[in-house]
Parts: sequence; C-alpha cells; structure tokens
Amino acid sequence: MADNGIIRVGLVGAGANTRLRHIPGFREQAGVELVSVANRSRESGERVAGEYEIPKVYDNWRDLIESDDTDAICIGTWPYMHRTMTLYALENNKHVLTEARMAMDATEAREMLNASRAKPHLVAQIVPAPMTLEVDSTLMAHIANGYLGDLLSIKLRVCDAHGRDAAGTFMDTEAPLHWRQNRDVSGYNVLSMGIWYETIMRWVGPATKVMAMTKVVVPRRYDDAGVMHTISVPDHVDVICDMACGAQAQLSWSSSTGMHPGTEVWLHGSEGTLHLSGPPLNTLYGGRRGDKALAEIPIPPEKRGKWRVEEEFLNAIRSKEPVTHTPFDVGVQYMEFTEAVYRSSQTGQAISLPL
Repeated sequence: MADNGIIRVGLVGAGANTRLRHIPGFREQAGVELVSVANRSRESGERVAGEYEIPKVYDNWRDLIESDDTDAICIGTWPYMHRTMTLYALENNKHVLTEARMAMDATEAREMLNASRAKPHLVAQIVPAPMTLEVDSTLMAHIANGYLGDLLSIKLRVCDAHGRDAAGTFMDTEAPLHWRQNRDVSGYNVLSMGIWYETIMRWVGPATKVMAMTKVVVPRRYDDAGVMHTISVPDHVDVICDMACGAQAQLSWSSSTGMHPGTEVWLHGSEGTLHLSGPPLNTLYGGRRGDKALAEIPIPPEKRGKWRVEEEFLNAIRSKEPVTHTPFDVGVQYMEFTEAVYRSSQTGQAISLPL
C-alpha cells in the first residue's frame, strides 16, 4: 500500500469479466488506483488502458507483477495461467484476486493455497459464484433455523452454455471453439460445475462421494483460425453425490437441453422444501408440511446480498473484514469436486472426497 493509503492495482488479463465487473467495481471504491494493465498483446492492452484511463501498459505480465508501482494483482486470464501468475504475485509480495475458475486441477489449486498460507500477510481471493448472492443469506438462515427439518435431497439442473445460463436455447453445433471447450486452457472444471458446487457448499457443506456420467455432444469444433479440434470437455454432466450433511444430491449441467425453462434448485427436507428457479435466481420459494403449495419467501432489502468482490478484496487488504467470497481453501474444495467428477466419469467408479 502506498504511503498515502492508496491501494494500487494492476490488471493481468483484462478480459470480458474484468471490464464488466472488476474495473467498475474497483472504481466505485475509495482509496484505490488502477495503475497498470498487461494483456495478451500490447495492442489490446493499450485499448483497455485508453478506454479506462489506466496510465501504464506492460508488454509482459511478469514485469507488471514485479513492478514496485503495484500493491495488488487482479488476474483475469484463462484458468491455465492462474496458478503460475498467483504464485509469482505472492512471491513478489502482492495481494491476489484471481478470476474463477481457480486453476486447472486440484494439484494446482493446492499449490496456490499452500503458497498463500506461506504469506499470511497477503490477501488471496477468488472471484465467487455470483448467481444466488441476493438470496443466500435468507436461504441459509431458513436452513439453520430448521425450516427443512432434516435435509434429505438436493436437486440441481443447470441449463448451461459455456458457464452462462442458457434457458430455452438449443446448442449451436456450428459455433467456433470456445475456450471453455478447450481442456488445455480450462482444465477439469467444465460448464459451471465449480461455481454451482461452491454455491451448494455455502448452503449445506461439501460432498463426501461422487459418481458421474458425462457426454460430449459435439465431438469436433473449429477455432477462429479454421483449425479443427477434437473435444473432450463434456456438453452434458450428471452427478450423484453423498453430502457430508447426510443428504443425497442429484446435480446436472447441460448445454444441450433446448426448450428447458431454466436453471432450478430444490432442497427437500423432512419438514419443508426450498426452491429457486431462473434466471434470475433472486426469488426464493418454500413450503412446509401442511402447506398446499409453495409460496414466495420475502427477503428484506437489507438481507439481499450483492456483488461486492472488489470491496471485500480491498477491505481485506486493509484488515477491515476477512475474505468470505471466496477464499482459496474453498476453491480447493470445488477444484477437487470437479476433478472427482472427471475421474468418476472416466472410470465408472465412485470417488471419495476430499481427494
């Protein structure tokens, strides 16, 4: 942190989410300066710098991280670089906010966690699952207060197109290769598995055992240069889990379910049921034994959560609050889950968690 209390942030990989979320999010906070950017090319870095009035453009991300004009690094690259850049930032005594997905696999995620624990004075944070922030507090309070009784089952179905809700749409079989369909840059975390598992862990805790089947619906796609790629990243995933809380979970993600009404979550208990559907996932429904139908559960405005990733990151650097959305240990858990899904789908065996 600078002598005047300003936190100076450098951007490594100013992609779509960085421009949509992080740059505006940092600018909304007091006492922060966006001082530098390094993109995949000097040209794209200069475009971002010009658009957002960022004073310094670096040709090389290592030079940006090493520079003494920076206190914190925001990593917005594809997952294949998250581990390398995070470790380098921590080695150079920089706080780190890295885009989800945390890493390529569980081994990389554990390396990142261990490196962050070796530098406890530095903040290490992953961009969190955002879909249910508005309702999380109310939903978790209802569970804690016994609304469900004993939690018996969890059912999740996600209509997913490269991690974005795709309710009602059919798969585009002719679309060019998306980076999320390229295992070499996306790793084991496919579709929106990781962020949804992170969400479920917020509510009810982790899984202890996973069985999965997956399907690649479109086996080949061409990239933007016209080169054909064989696809190993599935378009459809079905998972059954034993949960540590005693419930069983049926979880499904698909980018091949045209005309489906949208993502939905059901939490069934011995005394009650909670339900979310969307998009958007900002209205909670529930019913208890004796009720004739589900009814909307009111959420007071002060209980509605919101996106505050950049605020939380800066507050953690200033020791005003701990990181809750999302610390590296939670990222390791969702990376282990996504790898367990892959292992189970390849072997036909149940995989125990943690790995």
